Amino acid sequence: MNMEQYEYNGLGIPDKEFIRGQIPMTKENIRILSVAKLHLKNDSVVYDIGAGTGSVTVEMAHMCKKVYAIEQKEEGCELILKNAEKFQLKNIEVCLGSAPDCLEGLEPPTHVFIGGSSGKLITIIEEVRKKNPQTRFVVNAITLETITTLLELSKTNPGDYPMEIMEVSIANGKMVGNYHMMQGENPIYIACF
Repeated sequence: MNMEQYEYNGLGIPDKEFIRGQIPMTKENIRILSVAKLHLKNDSVVYDIGAGTGSVTVEMAHMCKKVYAIEQKEEGCELILKNAEKFQLKNIEVCLGSAPDCLEGLEPPTHVFIGGSSGKLITIIEEVRKKNPQTRFVVNAITLETITTLLELSKTNPGDYPMEIMEVSIANGKMVGNYHMMQGENPIYIACF
């Protein structure tokens, strides 16, 4: 595969640099904030659950030891591999399947990003915490139901899951004739614990 290489110079790779298909992708501004909130280190081992196109995986792989990209759609796994090759990253392992089932056999994570859980959010968190109770989580959510689930988790286990939740609304400028108009994107909730 002969792809143009992208020269990486810090967090915030532009969306247009990723190879994309019909799979959802976490957009640049949300990616920057989510990855920053993970507090990654050079020796971090990360799970990207619901990895989609691999945009978050790629950003994290530049900053840490290993990223396991967990994705249940074959098209998504193919895109992750293409993006890992484009960005010349050798520390990404793609896992086809759904969490928590496909987490068995993976080394314990220090950090977990959850971009999609297919309704298994609590089970995923519990299984990861069995591997490493000190795991740092960042969860992106677009529905109030997911936030409600996280709030219930925090309420029933306040000592184990002290949680920061924020709602992020992004609007980007777009030229309309001679004028700039702000065009909003859907708000995203980011939970960190």
